[in-house]
Parts: sequence; structure tokens; C-alpha cells
Amino acid sequence: MPKDAATARLAFEIVKTACSNCNLRELCLPIGLAPEELKKLDELVSTRRRLKRGDYLYRAGQVFESIYAVRSGFFKTDVLIEDGRDQVTGFQMTGELLGLDGISSEIHTCNAIALEDSEVCAIPFSHLEGLSRQIHTLQHHFHKVMSREIVRDHGVMMLLGTMRAEERLAAFLLNLSQRFKARGYSPAEFNLRMSRDEIGSYLGLKLETVSRAFSHFQEEKLLAVHQRKIRILNTEGLKKLMTHQRG
Repeated sequence: MPKDAATARLAFEIVKTACSNCNLRELCLPIGLAPEELKKLDELVSTRRRLKRGDYLYRAGQVFESIYAVRSGFFKTDVLIEDGRDQVTGFQMTGELLGLDGISSEIHTCNAIALEDSEVCAIPFSHLEGLSRQIHTLQHHFHKVMSREIVRDHGVMMLLGTMRAEERLAAFLLNLSQRFKARGYSPAEFNLRMSRDEIGSYLGLKLETVSRAFSHFQEEKLLAVHQRKIRILNTEGLKKLMTHQRG
């Protein structure tokens, strides 16, 4: 093999996405797979894609081909509603999946946009389906992932339908806290990658309402807020808000 080709091949092997070597594998699809099954999944992951803040991973109306595992970074999904505004439908972080919206119709129904410089692993869905039929553990876990998304969507609907503004924000922050904790980060101190306007869009609240709720949480010593940096001072206090307790 020519030296240049060998060097290129070595570089490719170094940067090639490998589920078996990924420290996110317990959060992503490969959980519970045997080593030989992981090797098959390694071969299935076709490419790693890097995006700058503001880049679209895919757009509504685009043909669905792959699902994407977030390797690093943060994303939002949104849809264009009738009055011309963008409605945020979700936020996805490291170790979570994007693209499931396109499975039923084979067309993406929302936009996926990077909120910071990010990297994803692309998994062609047709190949994943074929491998899932061979590896029942993978099929079972993928069904669990889809179920989790359905439960999350149901949770958001309940949030918007039954909770007051401050309760919605408390639930949102506690959910983020739990997700950061699952990834080995501090559950009490983290940076918000999304703007308050985007939080409001997701929670069905006006920007002014979100800002007032943050201010009130600070006054009650529930949070310390500096720009987008959040420090949760009283987790139990936030939980009490969600259970309609007052103390």
C-alpha cells in the first residue's frame, strides 16, 4: 500500500466512529450488546458529522434516511406553526437520538438545529432495521428508546395542560438536571444551551413569563442564575413546586 494511502487509512481508522469504544454507549443504542454484536453495530454507523452552532442537521420535509446519535453538543427540534412562528418541540443532548420523527412517514416532520458546536453519529435506518432483526437485544433497546420518546412527549403535554408557569419551568430544570447527572455531569450546576425565548416556546410561555419565573426562583433562593449559567440551590424546593406544595 502506498505511504499516502496507508496514512489516510490510519487516519480514517482513528476518527472512525466505533460504538465499542464510545464512552456514551450506556446512554445510546448499544446498551447490553455482546462484543461481537457491538462489532456489527460499529460497521453500521456510516459517518460522523460535525455541525457548527446554528447548522441544520435536517429540515422538515427532507427525506428520512438515518437516525442520529448525539456524540457531543446540544440540539433543538422545532416546527413551523400556522402563524409563521417556530415552535420548539424538544432539546436533545449528548447520548440521545435525533431523527425518530421521520420513521412513520419517511419524511422528517421537524427541523433539528445545533445549539452549539456538535457532533453526531449517523445510523442508516434501513441498515439498523436489518441488524435489529438479527440482534434481538438491539431491537428491544431500540423499542425502549422509541417508547421513552413517546413518554417524554406525553409528559410535555401534561406539563402544558396542567401546570402553572413556575411549575413548568421547575419541571424543565429538574429534567435537565437529571439528564446531566446521567451523563456524569453536575446535576446542580450547568449551562443552558438554549435561550429563554426557546425555553418559553417549548413550555408554551411568553419570554416575559419565563424571565419573571427565573427572577422569582432567585428571590426564593431556589436558583442562582448568571446569564445562562444555572446553579440549583434547593432541589427539594423545586420539587415542591411541582407537587403543588408550598412551604
